[in-house]
Amino acid sequence: MQEWLDEYGESHRHPTNKAVHWVCVPAIMFTVLGLLWLVPVPAAAAALGPWANWATLVVLLTTIWYVILSPPLALGMALVSLGMLALVHAIEQTLPFPSWILYLAVFTVAWIGQFIGHRIEGRKPSFFKDVQFLLVGPAWLLSHLYRRTTDTTRAA
Repeated sequence: MQEWLDEYGESHRHPTNKAVHWVCVPAIMFTVLGLLWLVPVPAAAAALGPWANWATLVVLLTTIWYVILSPPLALGMALVSLGMLALVHAIEQTLPFPSWILYLAVFTVAWIGQFIGHRIEGRKPSFFKDVQFLLVGPAWLLSHLYRRTTDTTRAA
């Protein structure tokens, strides 16, 4: 996993691009899960309840990918993903207009932000090289939180 994180970090050094990523990567992840939640599932799956959907399946599959690369990051990513799924579920219960409008609007704005950040950085987004970097981005952010927590714990 460290090799993936290091390579991802090579095109994310400019402070503005980093700041953009702290906002836009979670927003993109959240909206992708929201949009996947809305994709109809077979009747047998729908009968299991609202959590039996494509978003939940994608979270399960990506968690397996993270476990293979880094169990500690996989745990964190699973918790973040579950939190996002819970928020999507809450939105689906309460939003007074079709939720796809919200997800699509935030998704679009977040990707515009990402491309502006990379324009400032002067480097192409990593996923242009390998689509798996779309999964590395959120883990890269989480790895920074892990490092901050570890550094704070050591200093105390």
